Amino acid sequence: MFKLPLHLLICLLALSATAHASDKAKEKRWAEQVVDSVLIGEVQWLNVNNQKILSIYTPATTPKTIGGALILHGSGVHPNWPDVVRPLRTQLPDHGWNTLSIQMPILANEARYADYAPLFPEVAPRIEAGIKYLQAKGIQNIVIIAHSLGATMAANYLASRPNSPVRAFVAVGMPGQQTKNDVMNNIKSLEKIKLPLLDIFGSEDLDVVRTTKAQRASAAGRAGNTAYTQQEVPAANHFFTDESDTLVRRVRGWLAINAAGSEIKK
Repeated sequence: MFKLPLHLLICLLALSATAHASDKAKEKRWAEQVVDSVLIGEVQWLNVNNQKILSIYTPATTPKTIGGALILHGSGVHPNWPDVVRPLRTQLPDHGWNTLSIQMPILANEARYADYAPLFPEVAPRIEAGIKYLQAKGIQNIVIIAHSLGATMAANYLASRPNSPVRAFVAVGMPGQQTKNDVMNNIKSLEKIKLPLLDIFGSEDLDVVRTTKAQRASAAGRAGNTAYTQQEVPAANHFFTDESDTLVRRVRGWLAINAAGSEIKK
């Protein structure tokens, strides 16, 4: 029987482990760019399994605060991404929300959607580190706002943790089923989520978002989620180009009804 030399076996094992983990080199490159580009908010480093994970905390600018919003970006980008992420993290503080935008696991630019499935074990520790960060500031009314693949990651997290302290979930541009892997199957996740949920997308969104809107609504119905709301924004694409103000207005309006919380004096 043929046996690989020990040094080749070690290399193959190392490559296999790398293929199933976030691209740390890319995270480092993003962090170097982001740290110098943050004009609103404060760069914070979350300790996740003895690794420093980039996040940006932006405190509310109002006399009283409503709660804290964890913001999760889409595939391959960073917590100060100009589309969807930056408008939400910088504008919601003007309406009483502290925001914490977190670097999620990423892969190389050429990675396919399904390639992210092995990275999902890294999602929960990052979300929970963000929750603990907000709680340490006395914030108890915590919501998640997530875009695209970030919405898939958040949905999987919330579906598997019914006792999470998260009180509401806003999914922006959430795709329907794209893979047979259950961790990335939003339809199955929605069947288990019962907390208030805003499913918001654009009329010019990706096909996999627009054409599965009925499936997502049906899945929420099977969960008995009476606090599920679906909103389609006219003229908006997947990244809400030129429609970010509308997105922020829709999100904060929905949160005002579904996650008002108890105002806390700053």
